[in-house]
Order: sequence, then C-alpha cells, then structure tokens
Amino acid sequence: MSDAYAKGMKIRRDVLGEAHVDAAEARKTSFDEAFQNLITEGAWGSVWARDTLPLRERSMLTIALLAATGNFDEIAMHIRATANTGASAEDVMEALLHVAVYAGVPRANHAIRIAREIYAEMGVEL
Repeated sequence: MSDAYAKGMKIRRDVLGEAHVDAAEARKTSFDEAFQNLITEGAWGSVWARDTLPLRERSMLTIALLAATGNFDEIAMHIRATANTGASAEDVMEALLHVAVYAGVPRANHAIRIAREIYAEMGVEL
C-alpha cells in the first residue's frame, strides 16, 4: 500500500464516512479494483490531501464542479459528506449560485433539487 493510498483512504473515510467507504470497499471487485485504487490515491490521496484548502472549501468546489459539468450522480454523496466537511447548506447554495451564473441555470437547478432531497433525508432544515 502506497503512502498516497493510505493518506487517501483516511481522507476518504473522514469526508465520506466509515459506513460509505466500508460499503464501497465491500462492493469492489477485481474488475474495478484498479479504478478504486486510482481514485483513492489520485483524488483523495493527492488533491483532497493537499493542505492549501480546508475540507469545507474542497467540498464546495467539488459540488460546484460536479454540477457545472453535469455530473449529477455523485452530488448526493458529496452533499451527505458536508456533514463531515463543515460546508453548510448555505455554503452549498452559494457554490450553486456560482454554477447558475457561470455554467448555466439548468445545471444549478438540477443540483439544487438533488441537494434539497438529500438535506431533507439528512434532517437538515432549509
């Protein structure tokens, strides 16, 4: 196990939570193991591990980038992760307002709908 993998797994668990990562690891197969290692080392062990931005800001950036690029499948996961990163619902809305202006209202609107659903599941009052 590389240092980047170990660091990435720690940050991944800190951000996404033990239950989420344990479930993802249990679903891992020999087919997707290389991909799981890549994202653990590359995304979590490299980018998320940098000490230049706190997890709160990385969380907001990630949600905004996912929405701006139309990659909606992972937004729910990252909204749930805000409970661990410290990004508030207000922080997320600010990020999504930027998405609306710079990437398009339909993408922001779709991401806001997802965020509202997940916050409701989480018991976060909006």
